Amino acid sequence: MNENARFLLQRQEYLMLLKVMLCCLNTFVSVLLMTFRALPLCVLFPFLFLATYPSTADEKVRWFKGNTHTHSLWSDGNDFPEMIAKFYKDNSYHFLVLSDHNVLSRGEKWMNVGAIEKRRRALGVPTLKKYISTFGKDWVELRGEDKKQEVRLRTLEEIRPKFEGGGDFIFIEGEEITNNFRGSPVHTNGMNLKELIVPKKGTSLRDTMRNNIIAVREQSTRLKKPMLSHLNHPNFGWSIKAEDLAHVLEEKFFEVYNGHPSINHLGDAKRPGDEKIWDIANTIRLATLKSDPLYGISSDDSHYYHGGDVKPGRGWVMVQSSSLEEDSIIRSMESGKFYGSSGIHFKHLLRDQKKGTLEFEIEADTDAEYVTRIIGTRKGNENNPDLVGETLATIKGKKVQYKLMDNEWYFRATVTSSKDHPRPSFNGQKEQAWTQPIWDSSAIRKK
Repeated sequence: MNENARFLLQRQEYLMLLKVMLCCLNTFVSVLLMTFRALPLCVLFPFLFLATYPSTADEKVRWFKGNTHTHSLWSDGNDFPEMIAKFYKDNSYHFLVLSDHNVLSRGEKWMNVGAIEKRRRALGVPTLKKYISTFGKDWVELRGEDKKQEVRLRTLEEIRPKFEGGGDFIFIEGEEITNNFRGSPVHTNGMNLKELIVPKKGTSLRDTMRNNIIAVREQSTRLKKPMLSHLNHPNFGWSIKAEDLAHVLEEKFFEVYNGHPSINHLGDAKRPGDEKIWDIANTIRLATLKSDPLYGISSDDSHYYHGGDVKPGRGWVMVQSSSLEEDSIIRSMESGKFYGSSGIHFKHLLRDQKKGTLEFEIEADTDAEYVTRIIGTRKGNENNPDLVGETLATIKGKKVQYKLMDNEWYFRATVTSSKDHPRPSFNGQKEQAWTQPIWDSSAIRKK
């Protein structure tokens, strides 16, 4: 048989096979159509829905910039909440938590104008005049005259429409639950709250920490809304030690960076800074308590907007979420899908807890250099203070990859730029970013 004859025979065989396959396909489609015709609409609808809309896994996720810790005239801040919100929105933030001390921005509250002006930290345009020029006389509600003149503070629900609705900015209602144990400050931020939480006392420092976290959880469970609590500035008043933070297992989040200059972020010669506290606590949790480590949050804790040293725009979180919506932001943070920043952003960040891998590329400035320290604790070193939270690797440049080793309890990354922070909270501060830890899941007790 020559080559042409062999080719024609093969062609006939292929055509025959194709006809059989088309016949089978036609039969299958016919049966499927008959089946769907027999189904009622209520049964058919879910199939149509699944065919029309992508699955959750296919949804596009974005990074959203937000500040979780902010103060206004509702407590001890020195500006109106609208003015504060305008600052954050104008500076490309996507969400803001107004977290005033033991109060939600609700109800009727009037403030003496003279008392407001006394809070200003710089000479210049008076606070009330700035407020009126920005939002207009019709928006500002005044009563009384001269030294008795008062201005009404607008509620969160009143100011929401001025900033929300464009798809690029939202408020998340919050409260700094401000407490203490025998003079030691215990401050916990509650996020996405729907009711005021009165500070809960305790029989010890740890008990006080625990009770306020539980109060947030109970409200979340009762109202069926995702809520988040994070411990604020552990070194404020040198009140909360790493061991305390480790043993309050109800706590999942704490501030690894807080922009207030008086919270002892760097520690001192005898006491660890906030990053070291993080490493000590996470090592105790994994090596001793067999529990999940803490996630680290970066925030402003801003109070002053007219001069002064407690400024906005110092620290924030970048949250990876499918939508800019309160519940979605909270759920993403609960899952560890965020990082803290004081100036550094990532082009992409892939953190895979199951695989034990971290990969990211820095969104770099052309005139800046970047150094990433991979920080963690090796197994066997958990009782050696000098080797808890040691530098496991140092990587220069924009691209970083690291994988958890078998002999490591956990690792995390601190990225530092050569660029000075534009609004420093301590001398010599550089722009930084902090990723969430990746840990040895086999060390965790099954619950």
